[in-house]
Amino acid sequence: MTFSMTDAARKAQIASRQMARLSATQKNAVLASIADTLVSQTESILVANKLDLDAAQESGLDAAMQDRLRLTPASIIDIANAVREIAAQQDPVGEITKIQRRPSGIEVGKMRIPLGVIAMIYESRPNVTIDAAALCLKAGNAVILRGGKEAIHSNLALAKCIESALAEHKVSPDAVVVVPDPDRAIMNELMTLSQYVDLIIPRGGESLIRFVSENSQVPVIQHFKGVCHFYVDDAADLNKALALLDNGKVQRVSACNSLETLLVHKDIAAAFLPMASELFKQAKVKVHACEQSIGYLENAEPATEADWDAEYLALEIAVRVVEDFDAAIAHIDAHSSSHTEVIATQDYSRAQQFIRCVNSAVVMANASSRFSDGGELGLGAEIGISTSKLHAYGPMGAESLTTEKFIVLGDGETRA
Repeated sequence: MTFSMTDAARKAQIASRQMARLSATQKNAVLASIADTLVSQTESILVANKLDLDAAQESGLDAAMQDRLRLTPASIIDIANAVREIAAQQDPVGEITKIQRRPSGIEVGKMRIPLGVIAMIYESRPNVTIDAAALCLKAGNAVILRGGKEAIHSNLALAKCIESALAEHKVSPDAVVVVPDPDRAIMNELMTLSQYVDLIIPRGGESLIRFVSENSQVPVIQHFKGVCHFYVDDAADLNKALALLDNGKVQRVSACNSLETLLVHKDIAAAFLPMASELFKQAKVKVHACEQSIGYLENAEPATEADWDAEYLALEIAVRVVEDFDAAIAHIDAHSSSHTEVIATQDYSRAQQFIRCVNSAVVMANASSRFSDGGELGLGAEIGISTSKLHAYGPMGAESLTTEKFIVLGDGETRA
C-alpha cells in the first residue's frame, strides 16, 4: 500500500485527541511497555542497525554521522532507561497554576495542555525515534517521525516496538507515525500540512534545519548548530579546566554539545596552553590558533575568521587568547550559536557574572559542556535543543511539548 503523508497526518490529529485524554497511569504504562520491548527486541534492532551501518560505510557517510547512527546493546539499554525515566516524571498535562481571584469574583488560572501533533524531521540518530515518541506520548501528543534514509532499517525496527506497546494498551496506532519512505517529496508534503500538524522540530545538520525553517508552513523549533565555547578565566583551577576541556572536546566529537572554541585569558595563557597542547597532541586534535596562542600549541595552524563560527563535529578546535573577561564575553556574543557556553573559574562572582551575561540556552560554570543534554539535565531525554527562544529554549523535555490554556471558574458572575 502506498504511504500517504496527508492521510497519516489527518489520522494523527484524530489520535492526538485520544492521547490528550489519557491519564498519567495509562501513558506511563505505554512507556513501560516500550522500554521492555526495546530490551527484548535488542537482537532484531541490532540486525536492522547493521544494515544501515553497512550502507553508510559503502556510501562514504562521514564518521560523525556513522557514530550517531550506531546502536549497541548498551545504547539500547540506555534508550530504554531514558523511556523509564520519562515515565517516572510528573505528568505535565493538566497542571493548574497561577489561580487568582479577580475583582469581578471570577477565579482565573492556567492549565497545561498538549500541543497536538508534533512532527520530527531528523537525520541519522535512531535513538531520536524512541526519545521523541516517548516525550510526545508523555505530554499527550501524537507524533510523526520522519527519519533519514541512512537510518531507515533501524527506525522501522524501533517503530515495531512502539506499535506493539500501543496495541497492548489499546492506544490508537496513529498516535506514533514512523514514516516508512524517506523520499524527500514526502518530507516536503509534511511541511505544508498546517491543518493537521502543530509543530515541526528538525534535528540534524545545519542545511536540513535551514531548509525546514525556510520552507515549512508549520511553526518550527530551530537548532542550527552547536558552536560551544569554553572560557578559561585567569582565576581558573588549571587542572580542572584541562579535565573539562578533555571531556568537552574529546569524549564524543559528533555531539552538538562538544566544545568547538577555547578562549583563554592572556594572564594564564603561558601556563595553560602548553597543558592544552599536550592534551591535543595525545588526542590527535587539529588546532586552529590565533596569533597570540599559536606559539604555545604544537602543530597548530593559523585560525581564520571562519573558524570562530565553525561547528567541526570532529577532533578539531579553534583557540583564541583574549585580553580579559569582557573580551571573552564579546567573542561569545559575536560567534555564539546560542547552544552552550562554559567558564572555568574559582572566582564565584566571576562565575555568576558569566551566567548572568551570557544568554545561550545552557550556561555553565566549572562543568563539562557534555552535560548539556536532556537526560543529564533531568528531562529523561530530549526531543531536541532549541536555540530559538520561542516557545522553548535549550533541551526540550515533555513539558516543552505542552502549552497553556486559560481556565475561568465562576459562580454566575456577569461582566458589568
